Amino acid sequence: MKRYCLALDLKDDPRLIAVYEERHKAVWPEIIKSIKDAGIESMEIYRITNRLFMIMDVNDDFSFEKKAAADEVNSKVQEWEKLMWQYQQALPNANPGEKWMLMEQIFKL
Repeated sequence: MKRYCLALDLKDDPRLIAVYEERHKAVWPEIIKSIKDAGIESMEIYRITNRLFMIMDVNDDFSFEKKAAADEVNSKVQEWEKLMWQYQQALPNANPGEKWMLMEQIFKL
């Protein structure tokens, strides 16, 4: 099992943030399936102000490249991502088109 942590910002609008959180109370079943099919065993998202923090525990079959390739041909995932982008914004140092950014672990106890 391997763990990845990622960050992304939401648009700094309390109304949009509330809708984003509400949508995550009922994530579409096709999205849950695509996450599990990719080898993601556990996923959690936390928020402080408009900053999101995601923790993913993945199995040995997981790779970001395989997940991206599967998502690219999955119309439901594409629909979900387009919908979520209405609420999200890239981190200031993100490359064009980059959303969730991988964080570097700097301490572990």
